[in-house]
Amino acid sequence: MKISYTYILFLLFTSTFYAQATFVIDNLPVKTSTNAKIYISGDFEGWSGGQENYKLKKIGNRYLITLPKTSKTINFKFTKGNWNTVETDKNGKNLENRNYTFDKKNDTVKINIKNWSNSSVKKSTASKNVSVLSNDFYIPQLNRKRKIWLYLPPDYHTSQKKYPVIYMHDGQNLFDEKTSFSGEWGVDETLNQIFEEKGVGIIVIGIDNGGDKRLDEYSPWKNIKYGGGEGDAYVDFIVKTLKPYVDNKFRTRLDKSNTAIFGSSMGGLISFYATLKYPDIFGKSGVFSPSFWFSEQSFVFTKSKNNLNHNKIYFLAGDKEGDNVAFNEITQTVKDINSVITILKKQGFDSKNIKETVVQGGKHNEKMWRENFKNAVLWLFTL
Repeated sequence: MKISYTYILFLLFTSTFYAQATFVIDNLPVKTSTNAKIYISGDFEGWSGGQENYKLKKIGNRYLITLPKTSKTINFKFTKGNWNTVETDKNGKNLENRNYTFDKKNDTVKINIKNWSNSSVKKSTASKNVSVLSNDFYIPQLNRKRKIWLYLPPDYHTSQKKYPVIYMHDGQNLFDEKTSFSGEWGVDETLNQIFEEKGVGIIVIGIDNGGDKRLDEYSPWKNIKYGGGEGDAYVDFIVKTLKPYVDNKFRTRLDKSNTAIFGSSMGGLISFYATLKYPDIFGKSGVFSPSFWFSEQSFVFTKSKNNLNHNKIYFLAGDKEGDNVAFNEITQTVKDINSVITILKKQGFDSKNIKETVVQGGKHNEKMWRENFKNAVLWLFTL
């Protein structure tokens, strides 16, 4: 029986009174099987790759899902259940994140998917000095296991030097295109370049996110819609379990001026929180596109801290992190960063230890974070 497009929308809008945006996929790659399961995954659900709650309904030859209204712009992609099967361009290359702003009462968004990833034929782009420290490193604070990546400076095995360490979140996206779900940061290539140009070597410890646990782990505070609340335990894991292990196994500089924490989006939020909670551990931090919107407690907690005189923080945001931003406006991300910086300065934070960069045309994606990683590292470690 042929089902009309109008009838599909009627079913959705009458069964979901609070529907705010319905995403309709009506064009799929030829190789998509007729019984394929398709999911929407994004920052609103922790970039899990495919949660059952976000599986699209199949009606006729179309796939549909209705998302409830939120006050912010969402970033997302479609998968067939995991990041190995994420949508790509027609040539199989990674796409930038899709984004959508809920600025209409009830909206219909038509989606065209051109191709699906095939990770079995994707080549690894990780440099030879990147390895996996552990595929199942135990997190006693959360009773979970996690993959941990290791980047060593090019001269690590030919010298006896000790090195600074950067702890980074979303390890899947740091070094390797094959494991990334939104494009990699190119951390290894960038640090290899810095080593060649400046002679500065840095160890990086990359911690994979926990999929559907990502939002929970990357915020110490709960959000009614999205979760959170495990950030304290996650940060304690880095400080009390992972860092001692790394310091014991590798030649690291132990002091706060040689220990950094770095992340973007929710990873930016938890990096900022870790700096404030453990200012004597993390003397430097890279806070890219932080999700301060996740909880008002971000600002409350900042106001409670006044012992950060010798810490350095590099803030980054794009002026187009939401598609509906007008020419003369700034994004909420930028506004929130400015609010946090104002609070820090009132609390006595030295202005010279704060760097804010707003990227013209910058969007909430790995491309912007990748292109600005080098400047952040140079400011934090060489100036």
